[in-house]
Amino acid sequence: MITDTAFKDCMISPSATLREAMESLELSGVEVCLVVDENRKLLGTLTDGDIRRGLLVGHGLDAVSRGFMHPRFSSVVPAASRTEVLELMQARRISAVPIVSEGGRLEGLHTLHGILGTAERTNWAVIMAGGKGTRLAPLTTSVPKPMIRVAGRPILERIVLNLLGFGIRRIFLSINHLGHLVEEHFGDGKRFGCRIEYLREDRPLGTGGALSLLPALEAPVLVMNGDLVTQANLGRMLEAHVEGGQKATVATRRYLHVVPFGCMEMDGDRIVRIEEKPTLTRPINAGIYVFDPSVVLRIPKAQEIGIPTVLEECLARGETVRGYEVDEDWIDVGQHEQLSRARGET
Repeated sequence: MITDTAFKDCMISPSATLREAMESLELSGVEVCLVVDENRKLLGTLTDGDIRRGLLVGHGLDAVSRGFMHPRFSSVVPAASRTEVLELMQARRISAVPIVSEGGRLEGLHTLHGILGTAERTNWAVIMAGGKGTRLAPLTTSVPKPMIRVAGRPILERIVLNLLGFGIRRIFLSINHLGHLVEEHFGDGKRFGCRIEYLREDRPLGTGGALSLLPALEAPVLVMNGDLVTQANLGRMLEAHVEGGQKATVATRRYLHVVPFGCMEMDGDRIVRIEEKPTLTRPINAGIYVFDPSVVLRIPKAQEIGIPTVLEECLARGETVRGYEVDEDWIDVGQHEQLSRARGET
């Protein structure tokens, strides 16, 4: 969000003139005025473009700005994540989003500069986007699985925006199956506010082999499967990796399974305890990892290898591998049922 001073400066009353609106824009340094009533209820937004258009059609600087504002505006609730805000900015092609409570009261303002300008990280990210997605056929016959749309946006684009929200600006996309469609959509990443490069697999290299195609790393690298719909706090995961001093960090998720039968605890043939339809809890691999550069460096060049094998080698060497539990929303869109859930269809 912008500073308190700039936030105050960008608010104007419905009776403010175009001249006063221009002064507000100059003072706040923000590209929008927020028109509010005496109770700070947001009535509309006004940009410098709106002011110019008013002047070009013959209105003077003393004209009341309310006549030029947009009463239908895009906004978010205070609890909205940075990723959600970025998605809205991308979809509406806007650079500022008001924060409005349920009662309509203006609580703050998100700006694109404020979100992308915060704590840029030296860490790179790799998104695995080269799989064939056979379990989602026939959808993946003509579209790569990571490019399947959820709520109007490709899954892969959602991941990129989430990374941007946590200060990651250099992203590598590992591509193979229909990879040209991924390149056509993302290009060099400039329109998303980042640098996107491609790890092109001439043949499938598994989930870990593509990491050998990276340039030399100077900081831990974040690695993600390309079929995840998640709001995971990736910034905190990177921080936990550094704080823990481990060679690898694996995002985990609690998986609950209800056994549909009564279960017996046995001592030989003697029943010592009966539990009716118990719920079993196991941590599962959530498909998000952080690796130290030294781990990536020893991955064989351009050879097929899975990330589980990379992790097993770390353990065999006596190196520390820790889990990082993801509490936020997380769906692995690998099958039709999971895709329907991500789309809110089930």
